[in-house]
Amino acid sequence: MELIQLMTQLNLTRQEATIYVALLTEGDLNGYEAAKVTGISRSNTYNSLSALVEKGGAFVMEGQPVKYSPVALKEFCDNQIRRLVQIKAQIMKLAPEKRREAEGYITIKGETHILNKARHMISEAKERVYLSVTDQILETIVPDIQEAIARGIKMVLITNPPFTLEGATVYYGKKNYHQIGLIADSANVLTGDIEEGENSTCLYSRKKNLVDLFKESMKNEIRLIEIVGENSK
Repeated sequence: MELIQLMTQLNLTRQEATIYVALLTEGDLNGYEAAKVTGISRSNTYNSLSALVEKGGAFVMEGQPVKYSPVALKEFCDNQIRRLVQIKAQIMKLAPEKRREAEGYITIKGETHILNKARHMISEAKERVYLSVTDQILETIVPDIQEAIARGIKMVLITNPPFTLEGATVYYGKKNYHQIGLIADSANVLTGDIEEGENSTCLYSRKKNLVDLFKESMKNEIRLIEIVGENSK
């Protein structure tokens, strides 16, 4: 994903993001200079600069002509994250009471949505997590796993060697495909295939029969890994 497109995830339009990046690159600019650098019309440039100031991406430097100075990138990103955290707190406070979570079988499609669900399951775990996945996928959610370990969550990982992670029990199995199996607290399960893009499909459920079945499957996988390891000594 290109930089401008990423910046639009921070509450900026594409034109505002383009001008912000130009300010970061060129330094302080007035409206005429910003329009010349970006190729955006002067009227749209001035509108975008005003919006950028309002959204916390730039400061106004008084003078003739007025110039605009970019807010440091890290500061701007931190401010946007802080804003979202505050919005989340307000939403959670005003939201209706949580209904009982569905116990059926839910299909989740798309790599991003599947990994987000896995992260949420890990972050909400109260006691233990069992995760079977390739090291390539595992690397993308290591920070979430480390946070869970820091909270005292028992973490058991089945993945490709030579992956290691302090605080986790790691078993080495042959993971040639982008399959994922995740059980949190013996209460919910996520299983399926993760591929790049939207071809990924996983099943999520809190159904006890599926959880128990998958739990037994992972236990058997661990037993097999231990047996192979003992025989290879």
